[in-house]
Amino acid sequence: MINSRGTVNKYQKCHGSPPAVAGHGHAKAGIGNDRIHYMEKQNQHLHEVAITAIIVKEGKYLITRRSQEKKRFPGMWTVPGGKMETSDYLQLLRHGTEYWYNVLERTLRREVKEEVGIDIDNIEYVTSLATVHTDGSPSLVISCMADYAGGEVALNPEESDQHAWVALGEAKSYQLIDGIYDELTMVENKRNGKRSEWQRFE
Repeated sequence: MINSRGTVNKYQKCHGSPPAVAGHGHAKAGIGNDRIHYMEKQNQHLHEVAITAIIVKEGKYLITRRSQEKKRFPGMWTVPGGKMETSDYLQLLRHGTEYWYNVLERTLRREVKEEVGIDIDNIEYVTSLATVHTDGSPSLVISCMADYAGGEVALNPEESDQHAWVALGEAKSYQLIDGIYDELTMVENKRNGKRSEWQRFE
């Protein structure tokens, strides 16, 4: 997933390194104007696409700590997920003449299984976010919720080194990647019949 919030830079090969940026991912510092101007000159349709799962089991949520070897957010807590790959659909029969459906759901099930070893079901959309990482890669992340469906947690050590099932109130005691707590709150609210777009929650 990758973890959700992770590519050989297409832009540096052709255009050189982009300007430095104050922050990345959900970083509160935001994306600098130089980087925004740089990206405006690039192909606006090229994004890495990632999808993440807030997995619910008996009212608690699975969070994982990213490996210390990860280039992005090492040692910080997040939720499972990863990047969509063309292999997630190219070898499958199309639904109709032109399209493959359920591609993100297939990607998410694969990534969760590879990263934490469990099965999920009932995948639902929660929110989306975009960023430009410090290596110049524009990224679109689609956040979903899903029910735990079976299996025991078995971490891929290249991705994560710890995990925990936490209630919403317990999540604040972990060093979460910025924005994850707010996504957890959205899922908690959605499970209680209250739906909203992403926002800051206290």
